[in-house]
Amino acid sequence: MRGALDGFVVVGKTADIAPGSMKRIDIGGERIVVAHVEGRFYALRDACGHIGVPLSFGTLEGYFIECPRHYALFDVRDGAFITGPMSANVPSYKVHVEGDTVFVEQPGQP
Repeated sequence: MRGALDGFVVVGKTADIAPGSMKRIDIGGERIVVAHVEGRFYALRDACGHIGVPLSFGTLEGYFIECPRHYALFDVRDGAFITGPMSANVPSYKVHVEGDTVFVEQPGQP
């Protein structure tokens, strides 16, 4: 890939992730959860900032993913920790949609 898509990986088609749902993917050994909210796609590391439980096993309500273990909430737009037990923000990744293809920033990109 060249130009604006350097450093991005194809993760699927827009139809693969229904509105209001999430999909777990793997990019180079890094677990990522992609969420589709109000017509936009967001990507976060698929690990709670508390003890690393996969957020993709939790629930998505609006812009928030709830961890299935201790119910911490994270904002899908930027990975911010909202509330819950001791935790930390979750890394987020840029998402680009071109036509019906969803691209996610390769983890570790500057």
